[in-house]
Amino acid sequence: MSLKTRKKVAPLPGCPMSKCMALLGGLWTPEIIWCLSDGPRRFSELLRDNPTLTAKVLTSRLRDLEARGVLERNVMATSPPSVEYGLTPLGQELLPAITSIVAVGTRLLLRDTHR
Repeated sequence: MSLKTRKKVAPLPGCPMSKCMALLGGLWTPEIIWCLSDGPRRFSELLRDNPTLTAKVLTSRLRDLEARGVLERNVMATSPPSVEYGLTPLGQELLPAITSIVAVGTRLLLRDTHR
């Protein structure tokens, strides 16, 4: 007995899911976006929020996210100059997806602790 061949599902043009996952799939990207969800943060605050993240990697990720339009860099005219990072409208659009991932992760952690 042979199995029937199913209809092939047409791929999405340009695959929007792949495009979004390429953006979110970067190392530390979801964590950085999550840290900025409550408002702008300075570089040192982002490092403190993610103690295993190095300054070099954070600098690289922030530059990449700024170039992709996810966050904006605001240089404040203080002495010495201070820089804050905040989410752009595109970055804000990513928050519901990250919030859902955090909710599922929380349930998984709770399930694992009750075993």
